[in-house]
Amino acid sequence: MNTRTRTSKLPDRLSTLASLAALLERLEHEPGSASPLQYRQLSEQITRVLSQTDSDPHLHALLALAPATSQLYENLRYPHAGLCRSPLEQALTAEMAAATAIAKARGTPS
Repeated sequence: MNTRTRTSKLPDRLSTLASLAALLERLEHEPGSASPLQYRQLSEQITRVLSQTDSDPHLHALLALAPATSQLYENLRYPHAGLCRSPLEQALTAEMAAATAIAKARGTPS
């Protein structure tokens, strides 16, 4: 993700998030370029920023350009909105598979 060209129309309040998202995308595409601890710290920092960021069209435009950050956003909002950024069929399939796996782990029929 090139933050200068693709996010130039984002408001200033999203500049930090855009920079962090660009770094996360780079790490996603260059495995081994950061230690697991560095990756985790970056993910946690992005999650903190996302938790303080209001949802609006500008944020969703940024998330459309940054799939890894979009996943963090979805995980953060999962308890309230489920798989809110995934296509409906994909989200439904994932939730059904999760329910089956949980039931199997508990030893109860699904």
